[in-house]
Amino acid sequence: MKVKLFTRFPRLKEVTGIVLLLAAVGFLFALASYDPTDSSWNNATWRTPAHNKIGSVGSHFADFLFQTIGLTAWVVPFLTAWLGLRWMRAKSLRSPIIRLLGYCLMSASISGALDLMHPLTPYDGAFAVGGVAGFLVASSMIRILNVTGTAILLTCLFILSIYLVSTFSIAAIGEAVEQWLAKQLSKVWKRKPKPQMDPADEQMQGEGTEAPGLLAQAMASRKLKGKAAAAAAGAVALSPAGLNADVAQMEGAGLDTEIPQYVNGHGEVYSNGHTNGYANGSTGNFRNGGAAVEDAPPWEPDIPIRSLEDDLSPAVVPAPPLPKPAVKAKEEPPRRTSFRVPPTNLLNIVPEREGYDSAELKDVASRIKSKLEEFNVLGNVVQINPGPVVTTFEFKPDAGVKIAKITTLSEDLCLGLQAESILIERIPGKPTMGIEVPNSRREMISLRQILESDEFIESASRLTIALGKDISGRIRISELEKMPHLLIAGSTGSGKSVMLNALIMSVIYKSTPDEVRMIMVDPKRVELGIYDGIPHLLTPVITEPKKAVNALRNAVLEMERRLKLLASYGVRNIDQFNKKIRLANDKPMSLFDENKPKDPVEEERPLPYILIVIDELADLMMLERAGVEESVIRLAQMARAVGMHLVLATQRPSVDVITGLIKANFPARISFRVATRVESRIVLDVMGAEHLLGKGDMLFLPPGTSRLLRVHGAFVTETEITDVVDFWRKQGSPDYDQSYLIAPPSDDDNDEADEADGEEDPLYRDAVRVVCEMGKASTSILQRRLRLGYGRAARILDNMQREGIIGPPDGSRPRDVLRRPGWMDAPDNDDD
Repeated sequence: MKVKLFTRFPRLKEVTGIVLLLAAVGFLFALASYDPTDSSWNNATWRTPAHNKIGSVGSHFADFLFQTIGLTAWVVPFLTAWLGLRWMRAKSLRSPIIRLLGYCLMSASISGALDLMHPLTPYDGAFAVGGVAGFLVASSMIRILNVTGTAILLTCLFILSIYLVSTFSIAAIGEAVEQWLAKQLSKVWKRKPKPQMDPADEQMQGEGTEAPGLLAQAMASRKLKGKAAAAAAGAVALSPAGLNADVAQMEGAGLDTEIPQYVNGHGEVYSNGHTNGYANGSTGNFRNGGAAVEDAPPWEPDIPIRSLEDDLSPAVVPAPPLPKPAVKAKEEPPRRTSFRVPPTNLLNIVPEREGYDSAELKDVASRIKSKLEEFNVLGNVVQINPGPVVTTFEFKPDAGVKIAKITTLSEDLCLGLQAESILIERIPGKPTMGIEVPNSRREMISLRQILESDEFIESASRLTIALGKDISGRIRISELEKMPHLLIAGSTGSGKSVMLNALIMSVIYKSTPDEVRMIMVDPKRVELGIYDGIPHLLTPVITEPKKAVNALRNAVLEMERRLKLLASYGVRNIDQFNKKIRLANDKPMSLFDENKPKDPVEEERPLPYILIVIDELADLMMLERAGVEESVIRLAQMARAVGMHLVLATQRPSVDVITGLIKANFPARISFRVATRVESRIVLDVMGAEHLLGKGDMLFLPPGTSRLLRVHGAFVTETEITDVVDFWRKQGSPDYDQSYLIAPPSDDDNDEADEADGEEDPLYRDAVRVVCEMGKASTSILQRRLRLGYGRAARILDNMQREGIIGPPDGSRPRDVLRRPGWMDAPDNDDD
């Protein structure tokens, strides 16, 4: 009990470790300078001083060790130094009594083996080579087992002592050798000549730029590359034999790392992970949910996995294969266009990922358990789920341990594991807590990986966006049609701009300009300008806030026009309308129909989707708050049916930017790393985004659910974007609609047109009071104080000038007020 209390204090551990290190140095000098003629326990002499470097104390100590355990005494300084280092670095000593027993057993076995091999030492026969202990052990065993049996038993005792004092595992060494051999064999296998492609495949690869050939192109490239080695989506393939060895060596520690393995329909073995979810609180409850997010099949692990029957320990219970959610197939309309979608070879090739270090993962699991035990949180790590950026350790607490007590220890675990950030959350459907620890080596998730995946290729939506990979390594995509609008927030450098680029690249890889048109608003002028000139653009990239407001207002008018058009044809959404138009255009003409008047349906053309991307909402809200907020809310409420979708991004997630009405109409949201918990709650309604790692690490809130999904975003470089943009520019110039940049007729102007000449504006007298009190008059003052439009405010000023209340305009300066304050309330005022 005293040992446990002592090792609980880090400062005492450090002091003890330093003392043990210094003692180890002294032991080494004492043994190295041992002289049998010095005064010791077995030799009495009056000679002073002693030849030993540590003096009389050193000579007595060295003589005692040599006489007791013989040449095994040389192990004592190194064991003492190792123990000091462990203690000084605050490593938890799980059972000091067992370790002490292991040290004694190791000394006895080595001493007995030395006595069995050689009778004397180099010190002129001053003591037996194995010491008294070696002589007693060897002689007593030889009487019973003879020399051969004694050697075998001493070897077994030595191996057992190693298991008691260290984390040595013969099974782990065997596993490492096996993995090394498997890796070498795989390299030899890769050097085999590639199979010859048939002419059809070669032609498919050469003509991979055709619009309908993206799937064929990706399949052809896969034939050349073979199966891509993807990282394990679930638990790492740690050897169960190594785990059993760890359990045997760490008695009382209770570390039980379960790695479930499953067999798919093709007879291939893969490992399963879990999906997370964030609940309300400092950590949440994430889980994969929402209609807009589609699950991908698990990765095939790089680490070779043997059969279930041979490898799984009895503690591992095989589970059924991970079910793949049924996705309702959407009929993809045929493309009638001369445009070609770009090939994926314009994007960078994904580098081969490295395998996981099983020993490192098990060491982290052990440290997590030890750190939690320091706070009286008892339990076991039952499963390890490595991912591309973070590894999830499933911790099963003992009975009586509260979840809230575990979730509050995230910062303490960060300190103990020397991690940047750790998230702790409950895993739905399991009695475990997920502890997400950043990997020492992060995997770079490129956009090409997502675009060449089956999930992206098989998606029929023209607005499919590539999100990235979740914490288990599954590819995540989403359809903007189902969201139907997306809000993105995150601090500077967290990956928000890269996410916008990946979103735009996904759309222009999936759709042609006849299918999707875009309006891009970039007040910062440096983010979206690279896309200027692609045929998808409905307007040039907008950088002026005034033009952005005009574009949003004209988008509202286009939405209203489309709604009336859909209502006139008796359809509910843009897909039904376009299908009806295509069927009418495909109807065969008869000779008797030449003189028949054409159906109005046949004169219409399919409507393209319109995607509006705003890179910095905060800048627009600061300059044109009323106009921007009103247009955004109207579009978010009504534009889904007519195929118009909004993507808003901001690096200032405050309540004056993301207002309640905006957030209520944007059910799908993405938050990258933010500065405070308050900002996380503004974006996601829960805390947790402040603990993200940055560089593309995000929390995604799918529509129709409150469960968050942690995703690591896909990365795309500026060079890749330039190559794809140049590919589109070569196919044609954009067909801009400049009317979107012109201010539409406002309601204020319509009210003014309806007013009869000489009729006074209802707010005219209030406007006169405002300018008299302020002593100056301008349209901006009336717009701010009375919330008027520009045309109405200018008309009121003209009326004031005609009545002699204010002077004429003087350039950009406000007009002079010719009446004194309170003039309107004076009794002699004729107008009162």
